[in-house]
Amino acid sequence: MTEDAHPNDTFRPIASEVITRPLPLEFEALWVANQEDFHEFARLVSGSWEAAEETVHRAFLEILNLWDELLESSNMQADIWAIFRKTVISQQLKSIRHELSHLEPAEEIGLYRALRKLPPRQFDAIVLRQVMNVDTGKVAWYLGVTKRTVDYHCRKARERLEPAVSTYLKHEGDAK
Repeated sequence: MTEDAHPNDTFRPIASEVITRPLPLEFEALWVANQEDFHEFARLVSGSWEAAEETVHRAFLEILNLWDELLESSNMQADIWAIFRKTVISQQLKSIRHELSHLEPAEEIGLYRALRKLPPRQFDAIVLRQVMNVDTGKVAWYLGVTKRTVDYHCRKARERLEPAVSTYLKHEGDAK
């Protein structure tokens, strides 16, 4: 490429020349003190080191984005754990939704398709409550809503899923 190919372009430094803001020293200390336990917890929940690495990375980016607020927190460690835990749960739900989209057609009964079509809040509530057996209070905390709202989302999700399940049950009953 010649120098006059784009004469109006301004000079942009290459990646190695870009100066990034250093991480706060306290944040680096938090990483060193907690990353091993965070990775182990994420691995236990996700089942793989690769997924755990992605989850911990997402969590620490979120923590870094909220760093100034966290420094003013009265219980910083609890707030950091809450961010991390929400990230782990969010990643697990994302993984479940992704796995549902890759089921073979022979395994498809309509329920998985119906689950994939649920709005995000209903999907999260029904999977956390019914598939993962998470307590309603914890689901409410995770979603940032009341227990009654969790019950509402689950009820609406069941209403949307019922046609898929009843269709499957009718087909199963017909085959007998």
